[in-house]
Amino acid sequence: MSGFVEKPKPIEVPGLVHLHTGKVRELYQNEAGDLVMVASDRISAFDWVLPTEIPDKGRVLTQLSLWWFDQLADLIPNHVISTELPEGAPADWAGRTLVCRSLRMIPVECVARGYLTGSGLVEYDESRTVCGLALPEGLTDGSELPAPIFTPATKAAVGEHDENVSYEEVARQVGAETAAQLRQSTLAVYSRARDVARDRGIILADTKFEFGYDEDGGLILADEVLTPDSSRFWPAAEWQPGRAQPSYDKQFVRDWLTSPASGWDRRGEQPPPPLPQEVVDATRAKYIEAYELLTGTAWS
Repeated sequence: MSGFVEKPKPIEVPGLVHLHTGKVRELYQNEAGDLVMVASDRISAFDWVLPTEIPDKGRVLTQLSLWWFDQLADLIPNHVISTELPEGAPADWAGRTLVCRSLRMIPVECVARGYLTGSGLVEYDESRTVCGLALPEGLTDGSELPAPIFTPATKAAVGEHDENVSYEEVARQVGAETAAQLRQSTLAVYSRARDVARDRGIILADTKFEFGYDEDGGLILADEVLTPDSSRFWPAAEWQPGRAQPSYDKQFVRDWLTSPASGWDRRGEQPPPPLPQEVVDATRAKYIEAYELLTGTAWS
């Protein structure tokens, strides 16, 4: 059992039709047919959307995505039309709202890995593969891979878990040409972002992208991009293979939920409890630190 602990009721705005409530984002459509994405301060862990929000998180995700879209503009177009608030929208939407092109989304989570950890490590320990790709012996948690790899996953609904799949399965689902496009674009974007992050003292261990086609059939980078919600960022100065790495993400939340202090049984049927203030503050600080280190701009 998982999903929302408390599913929020979407805000009604004249001229906007609410389409979907995601783990973090609310999705609307305006009268022109464009999508309006609003990033909330919700946070998820272990396939639950928690009852406690992280202040400013939605703005950090939105502003960092916009910064990355600018860094990647020469590689691939993105879906952003404007950041202008729709008329009648609440003031709180400022800084967390994107007006985007409506795309024909491709139902694949496009994951790029440059380092071994997470679900990739679990599979590697069992079979020396990740998503069916053979890897050399001797790798451990945090090891850099010989070259970045494309390890796609199915896109799951809220409360369900993305499942890693092979490249061949992606080709079967979306066609060989589209699969090849996704792999090439994913690895190109990852490689650019990895180099940008490295120059700022950050390791981009892995990340996931979503792509869609516009009305002319062009491949477009969509959703959020290269945020602490969709990526593993590690401080390069502290990188040490063979152990879990310090990271700029919601690890404080995961650690507290799995600690005796939370009193929560991850394998039980009860939803997670509210987060204590110190966990909220530490998580917020990590998101902001990632933003400031990557962009070189103070958060305000």
